[in-house]
Amino acid sequence: MLKRALDVLAALIGLILLSPVMLVTAILVAARLGRPVVFAQPRPGRGDRIFTLYKFRSMRAVDESRGWVSDAQRLTPFGRRLRSTSLDELPSLWNVLRGDMSVVGPRPLLVEYLDRYTPTQARRHEVRPGVTGLAQVNGRNALGWEEKFALDVEYVERRSLALDARILWDTVRSVIAREGISQDGQATVEKFGGSHG
Repeated sequence: MLKRALDVLAALIGLILLSPVMLVTAILVAARLGRPVVFAQPRPGRGDRIFTLYKFRSMRAVDESRGWVSDAQRLTPFGRRLRSTSLDELPSLWNVLRGDMSVVGPRPLLVEYLDRYTPTQARRHEVRPGVTGLAQVNGRNALGWEEKFALDVEYVERRSLALDARILWDTVRSVIAREGISQDGQATVEKFGGSHG
């Protein structure tokens, strides 16, 4: 499939060209947040298949003695900058290379959300999850969950290489503008509790 071939090519080129940036980022994460520098977490992919997502750490480890429990307490100014520049996402290129993810697609969310989706929302798992996607370039974490899922399903229904190209272009713009990094009133984003009504 052409999309998969382009994903592999993009991931290879990205991992090679961005390796100096990734090395510097890893050193800074180790110095500012400690080890391990890479955050690994199970996420559901296409067909609900569980894979391990890789990102650079952007939060301190939970430490109740220091009051580092919530996301707001664990997210440092350095971590916020890492997220705002999307440098924390670079290790996910390895997931693209492995075939767990695509460059463009719905973002992979938590495994615990799987039984909370409506049948329509669950359609987001008909395709590989992406490093970036339609929801990411239309508000990112500033969007509510219903809006995100509607955009994810819209991507599934309209997916094409032309749409992927437009999303990639808009991603560059969004990263430069640092739009939608967190939800209003949240350090990151409120958990999805399921759709109501």
